[in-house]
Amino acid sequence: MNFSHTAARVKSKTLDKFMGSLSFSTLLGGGCGRFPDGSSRKPSNSREGARVPFATYGQMAISLAPPKLNRPHGGSAIWLRIFGISVAAALFLGGTLRVAAAKGFEVSDTSWEGTSELYSLAQQELGKGRVEVLAMVDYEHLQKEDGLLVLHPEHGLDYNELSAFLRAGGRMAVLDDRGEAASFLARFQIHRVEAPRHPAQMLRDNPDLAIAVPAVEQVAGQEQNRHPVVASVDRVVTNHPTALVHPNLTQVLKIPATGEPDATLAVTGIIAKSGRLFAMGDPSTVINEMLRYPGNRAFAAGLLKYLVENDAGVSRAGKLYIVANDFGQRGHFGGTRGVLGELSNLSDTLSGFGAELEKNGLPGNLALALAVIASGGALAWAVSYSARLYRRSVPRYAHAPLLVAQGGLAGRVAVLSAPTTDPALVLLELRAALSEALAQRLGLPRLAAAEQIIAELAKKPLFAAARVGDIADLFKALGQAQTSLLAHQRLKLSRDRLPELARKVMEILDEIEDRNHGPGSPPRSPRSRGQA
Repeated sequence: MNFSHTAARVKSKTLDKFMGSLSFSTLLGGGCGRFPDGSSRKPSNSREGARVPFATYGQMAISLAPPKLNRPHGGSAIWLRIFGISVAAALFLGGTLRVAAAKGFEVSDTSWEGTSELYSLAQQELGKGRVEVLAMVDYEHLQKEDGLLVLHPEHGLDYNELSAFLRAGGRMAVLDDRGEAASFLARFQIHRVEAPRHPAQMLRDNPDLAIAVPAVEQVAGQEQNRHPVVASVDRVVTNHPTALVHPNLTQVLKIPATGEPDATLAVTGIIAKSGRLFAMGDPSTVINEMLRYPGNRAFAAGLLKYLVENDAGVSRAGKLYIVANDFGQRGHFGGTRGVLGELSNLSDTLSGFGAELEKNGLPGNLALALAVIASGGALAWAVSYSARLYRRSVPRYAHAPLLVAQGGLAGRVAVLSAPTTDPALVLLELRAALSEALAQRLGLPRLAAAEQIIAELAKKPLFAAARVGDIADLFKALGQAQTSLLAHQRLKLSRDRLPELARKVMEILDEIEDRNHGPGSPPRSPRSRGQA
C-alpha cells in the first residue's frame, strides 16, 4: 500500500466529503466526520465527548417548546385528559430523542461511526448463518466453538462467565478504548495507558490518527512471529487510541513512537491451553469510516476469521456473536442452575441497574418522562382539589358528653353498669353501703371493719340471731371482691349471683331504715324504700 499517495488523495477530496458529510444526523450531534483541517472526532459515545453544534440546541428549543393552551372549562375530566396526553407526549418525545441520539459502533448505524460495514464483511467472510448481532448475551446458549466480539462495552463484563467460556476453549475479542472493559482486562493483567504523543507515523500529521503496524521480529533479514490476525496487514490507521501494557501476552499490533517507547495497541493470549483472548485499545479501527483503508479492512477480516477458526485455519463450526455499547448479560455458561440460577440472574440485573444509576443517574428520557408525569399529576390534583364545592359541617359543640366521661353519681352509675366493668367493683359498692349503714346505726366509726360490726350486732338486740348470721354470711360473700382485686384477677360470678347479693343488701338497708323511723313513724312508700 502506497500510504503517502493515499493520504494525499484523501486530502484532495476532504472538502467535497466535508460538504457531503453534513447530513441531518450530523446536525443532531451524531458526529461530524473529517474536517478540512485534518481533525477528527471519535464516535459520539466516546468518553472524550463531542460538542453539540449550535443548530442542535436551536432545534431542541423549537421541538420542546409547548404550544399555548387555553384553560379548559368543565371540571377535572378535561385535566385528566391533559395529563394523559402529556404522559403520551413524554414517552413519544423520549423515543424520538433516543432515536436521534444514536450511538457509535452500532451495527444498525450506516453512518461514518457505525459498524454496518463490519457486519457485512463478517457475513462475506464467514457466511450469513454464522454471524449474529446480540442485544443480550445469554451465556447458557454460548458454545465453546463460538466467537464473541465486544465493541466498546458500556457496562462491566461478567468475568466469571466469560472466563469459564474462555477456559472451555471459546474465543473472544474486546475492542475498547474508554469503555467499561478495563476491570475485565485487568483480571488478565492487561491495563490501559495513554497512546504515544509522538507516533512515528500518523495520518495528516495528527498524533490522534497514529499508524499501527504488525508486531514482528526480523531475524537474519527474515520476518518472524507475525500473528494470523495481521497476516495480510501492512498498517492500521487508528482514531484516538489507547495503548495496552501486559507482562507476557503476545503482541499483535504496536504504535512506533519517536522520542518515547513504542506502545502496544493489540495483544492476544491463550487461556487454559485452549481459549483465546484478543484485546485492542481502539474500537474505532473497524467503524465504517475507517474500513475504507485497506489495512484496517484486512485487519478486520483477519480478526473475524481468528474468532471462529482454529490455529490451523480450519473452521470450528461455531457462530460469531457481535455486541456493542449497552448490551445485557444473563445466564451461566454451561447450562442453567435452576431456581438459584434465576435468582442469581435477577440479582445481577438489579445490581447492574443500581450501579448504572449510581454512576450515571437516571437516563435523560426516563427523567423527562417522570418529570412530566409528576408535574401532570400535581396539576391534576391541584385542579381537582380547587374545584371541590364547599361543604358546611354540622356544628359539634351541642353534642352531649358520654355519661362515662361525667363525674358525680351519673358517671359512677355509668361505669358500674357498663358490661365491661369487673363485678368486683359492684360488690365493693354494696359492701360499703351495708357497712356504713350498720356502723351508723350501731354508733361505730364509719370505716369500721366487718368483724367489729358483727360483734356489735351480737351484743345489741337490733336483729335476731338468725338475721345476724345472714348478715355475717353476706359480708363474707361481698369480701370476695377485695380478694379478687388484690390478686389482679377479674371476679367470676354467675349471671344471677350479682342481682341476688344486691337484693339481700337492699333488704337489710330497708330494715335499718324502718328501725330508724321507730314504731310511731309512718311507713315508707315502696318508691322511697327503693331509693334508700
